[in-house]
Amino acid sequence: MEQLSSASLEWSDLDRQAVDVVRALAMDAVEKAGSGHPGTAMSLAPAAYLLFQRVLRHDPSDPKWAGRDRFVLSCGHSSLTLYIQLYLSGYGLTLDDLKALRQWDSLTPGHPEYGHTAGVETTTGPLGQGIGNAVGMAMAARRERGLFDPDAAPGASPFDHMIWCFASEGDLEEGISHEVSALAGHQKLGNLAVVFDSNHISIEDDTQIALSEDIAKRYEAYGWHVLEVDWTATGEYKEDVQALYAALEAARAETERPTFIKLRTIIGWPAPNKQNTGKIHGSALGADEVAATKRVLGMDPDKSFVVPADVLDHARDVVARGRALRAEWDKGYQSWREANPERAELFDRISKRKLPEGWDKALPSFEIGSQVATRKASGEVLSALAPVLPELWGGSADLAESNNTTMKGEPSFIPDEYQTKEFPGNRYGRTLHFGIREHGMGAILNGIALHNGTRPYGGTFLVFSDYMRPSVRLAALMKLPVTYVWTHDSIGLGEDGPTHQPVEHLWALRAIPGLDVVRPADANETAAAWKAVLEHNDRPAGLALTRQNVPTLEGAGDPDAVAKGGYVLQDASNGQPAVVIIGTGSEVQLAVEARTILESQGIPTRVVSMPCVEWFREQDAAYKQTVLPPAVKARVAVEAGITFGWREFVGDAGEVLGLDHFGASAPYKTIYEQFGLTADRVVAAAKASLAKTGADKGETTGN
Repeated sequence: MEQLSSASLEWSDLDRQAVDVVRALAMDAVEKAGSGHPGTAMSLAPAAYLLFQRVLRHDPSDPKWAGRDRFVLSCGHSSLTLYIQLYLSGYGLTLDDLKALRQWDSLTPGHPEYGHTAGVETTTGPLGQGIGNAVGMAMAARRERGLFDPDAAPGASPFDHMIWCFASEGDLEEGISHEVSALAGHQKLGNLAVVFDSNHISIEDDTQIALSEDIAKRYEAYGWHVLEVDWTATGEYKEDVQALYAALEAARAETERPTFIKLRTIIGWPAPNKQNTGKIHGSALGADEVAATKRVLGMDPDKSFVVPADVLDHARDVVARGRALRAEWDKGYQSWREANPERAELFDRISKRKLPEGWDKALPSFEIGSQVATRKASGEVLSALAPVLPELWGGSADLAESNNTTMKGEPSFIPDEYQTKEFPGNRYGRTLHFGIREHGMGAILNGIALHNGTRPYGGTFLVFSDYMRPSVRLAALMKLPVTYVWTHDSIGLGEDGPTHQPVEHLWALRAIPGLDVVRPADANETAAAWKAVLEHNDRPAGLALTRQNVPTLEGAGDPDAVAKGGYVLQDASNGQPAVVIIGTGSEVQLAVEARTILESQGIPTRVVSMPCVEWFREQDAAYKQTVLPPAVKARVAVEAGITFGWREFVGDAGEVLGLDHFGASAPYKTIYEQFGLTADRVVAAAKASLAKTGADKGETTGN
């Protein structure tokens, strides 16, 4: 272990008393709620208080100050670790809020929620997600510095700040922690520091039952700067705050590597009977143990939620510290604005997630009748938008050539020494390379979107969205404008076979509230879909794109129509459809072919392209009726995936043509034919639906 500096730390009796108040509040809040996680909040009390009071650059009077450090509590179950510091620091939480822990409509839900409580930077719940978010924030901070102030000396820019993260054994056991930590080490994110609370306890008590690797050596192998602070080193438990402070300061001083601080604690300290047990991890201590612990702390065991006025006043001094830091930062920030008016204008626009005037004029258009895979069209859209939307950046989970996620001519986001012949770049580059790490990519994208205002996208095959699902769900929960480029969207990818052919994925993803799943029919719909996605800044969206070429259709891709989620692509020849065929993605062409056949047989047929079910549902009833007239009961939906969900749109008399089983390995045209996804089958389904409605009267046999 490296020799840490003896950075001076003033740690008064009031500070020690404040730490004990934190422990007591953690016990009292969980006791009153009847559930929660008091143990970690008790043992991390000195670390959290030290960070918020002495180390973290923040201004409680302005939680969104652009120059602030970010703090991520990855172990979100220990929400009181954060809530109590927000209360003591003056972010607006009150004692009554702490008393309302985990209750209906409170500001202190069971796990911290972004956008719900001031000072909460991200929603953490599933373990490991917070570390991924922190890595994304650190990457975003570097990208933003490159956009706004690339030439400043290290530490001299108003855009230089730290990302701090508290993590638990549970966070580091989850596989996502490996994905994001390996990438953070590779990217040399010197603006990131993780404090690992090594307390050797989880819900199943001693972690030895399932955990034996040397986590510090693991992080050394990733290329992190690793420090250890052991409060049990002497054989007695001593909370050496000075040693932790020196480690935190060393983390800030290290600019070439992310820092990992292994902090050895005893969970639930100093509860006399339940410390260092699984019982104190995830449940209330009980009245007797709370009373006994308060006696150890020298507090009245019969009183709850006691915060002495002098302790609170002392803790609230951090507001003045924050305002002074903010005032000093403002000087440099204003100087930067005066010297860089164009960059300042860009910063203002991006921070508001406002698109520039006329940006959509850069969108490409594709020739009617040309054959273009929608993944390729998406790649051309990205390249076309690169000059006009510098906030848009992203990449792929090692599938750039397949996903078409690389903007032409744009450098990779990578330390100079790791650039390659195929992907030249620099630390301020634009093209992201996540490696084969889909789950980590999802959490990192969330962190990027949370950091300020850049718009990230990430690509993989649609079938591997399963690996991303927890992160996608959190993006929807937080209403983050993250875009997923999910290609190879059906059995249409052909020879790779059923392991790579998504079947259930479209409807499984549509089941996530707040996620827009967009499956464009052709190249022009793809361009229009990107426009609609980028005009939303309050939700994530996934583009499901084809590997195979599809025809560029007459009438498809009107941006206003596509933005409504479903529209009339081709109407019945007489304007009065007898049957409506709804298609998405590569199956819209089947609907168009089927309409030609049906019309030739005297059956007026309407084709509806429905690239996004979620957008269509948002439209008013009148519009939806113009697209799907209630009087037209004969309907067919066709999509190369499970049929679940389409009954909502076709009704009881409708037919759904899809794939309620896995695919197969063969050329894609053969698979479509063998599984009955053909224009002739759509025609047959339309006639079956007409028969159900009584519209198919048949003919007399003459007998």
